[in-house]
Amino acid sequence: MRPVIGTAGWAIPAADRPAFPAEGSILQRYAARLGGVEVNSSFYRPHRRSTWQRWAEGVPDGFRFAAKIPKVISHDRRLVEVDTALGQFVEEVGGLGDKLAILLLQLPPSFAFDAALLSAFVIRLSAQIAVPIACEPRHASWFTAEADALLASLRVARVAADPARVPEAASPGGWRGLSYWRLHGSPVMYRSAYGDARLQAIAAAIAADATPGRAAWCVFDNTASSAAMGDALQLSHFLSARPALSRP
Repeated sequence: MRPVIGTAGWAIPAADRPAFPAEGSILQRYAARLGGVEVNSSFYRPHRRSTWQRWAEGVPDGFRFAAKIPKVISHDRRLVEVDTALGQFVEEVGGLGDKLAILLLQLPPSFAFDAALLSAFVIRLSAQIAVPIACEPRHASWFTAEADALLASLRVARVAADPARVPEAASPGGWRGLSYWRLHGSPVMYRSAYGDARLQAIAAAIAADATPGRAAWCVFDNTASSAAMGDALQLSHFLSARPALSRP
């Protein structure tokens, strides 16, 4: 199965524009080269259902979106008493239709593992929309066998993040039907480019993790200095040289 490589948002920096078609909206041009995108803006503000629909209608059939769950749910209310906000988000993001591939839940660094709270939230969310969930926890208590087992039982993938706050955070965990890498830039978060040697190592990690039926995403979030797009294109190039990962 071909990994989905993309960036957080679909901005195309000036240095990377020659690699994209000259015609079409920015999203359409982005979708001509990359197979998916993480909508990070939904974390900060709502988008109308019609906006999500317009985005879905403007990309090829095989293109997919990962949508980040709003911070009012994950950070402000910390998954408690979120029925209204969650219902609004689900109704809006449903405008993507079958092009919505993943819901991304990022938790605050101070949010310790809480089995009951996570279970209640995931059950509530899954009852409203049948989309795989990727969770990016950042508190050390999440990187244990107990937490991994709960995530697996809830069919929630644990994000592999870079920089990793603990060694276990560097590898995908939880439910193994999905592997989701979020690469924020290292050593300077949101700014540093990865470089060819590091990207080759990432390609090798994705290849080693691959198994039939397992979806894989790798999203570059090092957008503050416009490094993400170049990294995504170069990683796509490295992965295309691996025949087992270049097939649909």
